[in-house]
Amino acid sequence: MKPIDEILPTAPVIHVSPSPHLVQTASSTRRMMVDVLIALVPVVAMSLFVFRGYALFQLAVCLGGCLLAELVFVKMRGRPSTLKDGSAIVTGIILAMSLPGTAPWYVGTIAAFVAIGIGKIIFGGMGMNLFNPAMVGRAFVMISFAGALAASGFEDVRSAVDAISQATPMNAYKINGVVTPLTHLFWGTTNGSLGETSALACLLGGLYLVIRRTASWEIPAGLIAAVLVLGGVADLAGPADGWTVLHHILGGSLLFGAFFIATDPVTSPLTPTGKFIFGAGTGMLIMVLRLFSGYPEGVMFAVLFMNALTPLINRWSIPTPFGGK
Repeated sequence: MKPIDEILPTAPVIHVSPSPHLVQTASSTRRMMVDVLIALVPVVAMSLFVFRGYALFQLAVCLGGCLLAELVFVKMRGRPSTLKDGSAIVTGIILAMSLPGTAPWYVGTIAAFVAIGIGKIIFGGMGMNLFNPAMVGRAFVMISFAGALAASGFEDVRSAVDAISQATPMNAYKINGVVTPLTHLFWGTTNGSLGETSALACLLGGLYLVIRRTASWEIPAGLIAAVLVLGGVADLAGPADGWTVLHHILGGSLLFGAFFIATDPVTSPLTPTGKFIFGAGTGMLIMVLRLFSGYPEGVMFAVLFMNALTPLINRWSIPTPFGGK
């Protein structure tokens, strides 16, 4: 006669644990950071092609600053090193890509220490921060060193690429009414912050993040949809000066912010509905700042403002439990 365990089917093994529960057990912080680094390859490569030594310099300063700041601040809290998760590397590269190549070394260094110390560690470390660390550092140095962050001309770069102006496309239009051709914005042969010039590079990296599900598609979709609507209304109501809604989408750091900054899973909502609201709200704020303020950009301030609203959006969009009211 066969043993009882061979006759009866084996009972399933059930692991009981408190939420949150991972949908993909293969997901991890390090895997997500690796995906982001891979997605950043086209953006970094294009910045090195256009800005050459300037881009390499900013990458070295911001990466070194973020890694050193992570090591120092974590050590001060008496915690084990967290450098292996790769989050400091991602923050350093995104921070470098958000700065102009001509920014002095001390700007990138201060921004890195503020990003890690105030934007991340002060909240408790990885996964605890309310605001995007790279944007916290960028906002601090922008307010403190506005003159040093003004993107000046790259004379040696202008001889290598067909840059239309020493001013960034957004500044050129805001101040002088100069409209940059869409082809220049698409390929990235313009001046500006290192990671914002090439719309193609941002799209390639962003699509990789969405396909890998490292970034939620609802956020960039909501952001771009809001810009399309408000930019289309501005086209119809404003003067026919050649600046269209496509310039708003391809110009500045909109695509870089939509795929690499706004999609930060720590500082964005949890539910699909909340993510779309977050993206749409970010896009609306970007357009309000671009159209009605004296500042030609708006991505950084819009993302930080929506980061502050993330807990509220989570409460608004939380689904009703089965059987609940």
